[in-house]
Amino acid sequence: MNELSEERPRVLIADDEANLRRVLGAILEREGYEVLAAADGEEALELMSQDVHTVITDLKMPRLDGMSLLRKVAAEWPDVPVIMITAHGSVDNAVEAVKLGAFDYIEKPFEREQIKLVVHKALATFDLSRKTTATPAKVEPGRGRYQLVGRSAAIQQVFQIIEKVADTPSTVLITGESGTGKELIAKALHENSGRSGGHFIKINCAAIPKTLMESELFGYEKGAFTGAVGSKPGRFELADKGTLFLDEIGEIPIEMQVKLLRVLQESEFERVGGIKTIKVDVRLITATNRDLQKEYAAGNFREDLYYRLNVVPVHIPPLRERREDIPLLVDHFVRKFNERLRKNIEGVEPDALDRLVGHHWPGNIRELENVLERTILFCEGPRIKASDLPAEIGLSLGAPPVPVAPLGERALPTPATSLKEIVRAETERVERELIMRALEETGGNVTRAARKLKISRKSLQNKMKEFGLREKPGETA
Repeated sequence: MNELSEERPRVLIADDEANLRRVLGAILEREGYEVLAAADGEEALELMSQDVHTVITDLKMPRLDGMSLLRKVAAEWPDVPVIMITAHGSVDNAVEAVKLGAFDYIEKPFEREQIKLVVHKALATFDLSRKTTATPAKVEPGRGRYQLVGRSAAIQQVFQIIEKVADTPSTVLITGESGTGKELIAKALHENSGRSGGHFIKINCAAIPKTLMESELFGYEKGAFTGAVGSKPGRFELADKGTLFLDEIGEIPIEMQVKLLRVLQESEFERVGGIKTIKVDVRLITATNRDLQKEYAAGNFREDLYYRLNVVPVHIPPLRERREDIPLLVDHFVRKFNERLRKNIEGVEPDALDRLVGHHWPGNIRELENVLERTILFCEGPRIKASDLPAEIGLSLGAPPVPVAPLGERALPTPATSLKEIVRAETERVERELIMRALEETGGNVTRAARKLKISRKSLQNKMKEFGLREKPGETA
């Protein structure tokens, strides 16, 4: 089971054959997934509002067919993988669907293990996409370029590199922490190149089991292994005359790196179980949040492959290193979620913006986006105030780190204590110590302590009440 969330992964099946829907539903429910079923594409679109994690659709359906459903899902829910089901003899249509953005396709008749494996990979990809990819959106002139929001010197340097190398055949290695927008840079390089008329094929290497990496990249012939009931092209073939983006390249097994190096050097390969050499014309872009120099020094990554991939390095800095871009991003997400959530938030109060700018943002843009979506959803006033933000945002700004007691001096949780309870208790302990320290340093002045903590006076008073730190008669307001 993948790590989507506490809720069960939700899979939508769209097929006009009731029996197939029942069979697929039974297989997936036994795997612990929640299954939604639709008899055609129109019904499937109505069910997409229920936070679907993966779609399985037939190609031929009444009202709205599978290809049209794929286009609509790709446009409105780009994080959601779409798996196509095709009858024997229409594999060409399924391959074309993959080129248009489908995650994968399954040919009828399919085996139980095959469908389970493809759905598992799709859900893993969905999970990783939600965790690591900033959502593409339109950007107004002057606020950024290439779907990337920002005006900082660091992001301007990224724009300059894209301009210079987009229309070249050189391989590009994009580095940066999770959630900084590496996929957006890869798309920008493709869309601003002479290959923009070709296909942009992406694959997250961390979502693919290592034993299946070769067949995913290079395809396989019928009978190559158990379950290979037909031939299937790999991602390199699908990306011919276009761009292949390999995200999390550091997850490629060491034994696969030799074969990848050969494709880069000779532009040819063989399918698994095949003897025919296939020539391709593919521009390769890779990305990682790892330090590949340390990886090859440790023997986990081939040094020759690293230098072959790192012809043009592009580093996108974490959000904490370009804080001047945060107000632009905040404004961008407010407008985005106003439209999506049907809200009418006018903006952000200065004290709330100060907290957002001062936060460390370990999850980068993805974390900022999630915080603002949650805040806007529950915000009742016309503008976001500091008290509307989650308590952990910006609370520790300006305060020294709180010392953590050694393990032996802390009460160990009982076996029945959940991880959530442990995290909540630790968070409350840290918050309480920060507030006590701020009050001590300001002589009990609540207003100055609130300013020091970068939160509103009202929020501080609420926290003091929650932690039993009520204002004493001698304390000043």
